[in-house]
Amino acid sequence: MYLPTTECQDGPELPVETDLAALAARARRLMERPGRAVLGIAGAPAAGKSTLASALVQRLGPRACLLPMDGYHLAGSVLTGLGRRERKGAPDTYDADGFVALLRRLRDGERSETVYAPRFHREIEESIAGEIVIGPDIDLVVAEGNYLLLPDGPWRRVRPLLDEGWYVDPDEELRLRRLVDRHVEFGRSPEEAHARAHGTDQANAVTIAATRARADLVVRLAGREEQ
Repeated sequence: MYLPTTECQDGPELPVETDLAALAARARRLMERPGRAVLGIAGAPAAGKSTLASALVQRLGPRACLLPMDGYHLAGSVLTGLGRRERKGAPDTYDADGFVALLRRLRDGERSETVYAPRFHREIEESIAGEIVIGPDIDLVVAEGNYLLLPDGPWRRVRPLLDEGWYVDPDEELRLRRLVDRHVEFGRSPEEAHARAHGTDQANAVTIAATRARADLVVRLAGREEQ
């Protein structure tokens, strides 16, 4: 279910779409353009980005594919060496340059080649290389992740590579509740889950919320969907 929002955070009023069929139609128009298009779906942790992106790809069919940004998490051993393990999920705990290079290759590279991308697995908290296969027949890449609209550091190079950027803007209380539940599902105690969701994750969410005004469209989701 998709609900409207009239709130606007730190930026001009943006158009709001409230219907999945209309969202799919908008994405399909991107897919019908000449060349390969990239749609970026951004939002805070547990906002519902993955749910929306997956639903769109399912509706659009085999000419669209899903590309989660999370595949570019730095490995746990690397984060430990950098002293960033406890901040996993912050902008500097990803290979942002690698993600930018992938988007450029998808947009500007030879369409006859197959491109492989990593996929992040929450159950092991690591990425596995080459699990996502993007073939020559893909006309729309639906990328989703926290920092697609971030104007800082290497992330600033992502937004110009997106044909459109959408921001998923759920009810904040619901988002936090879903985030705590997700942490518990993947092994944290309720106390640890609450501390993580309201600590490191919330600091990241504040950073992400500041990018809302850089979107082309705002979507607000309701329900128990996970990110």
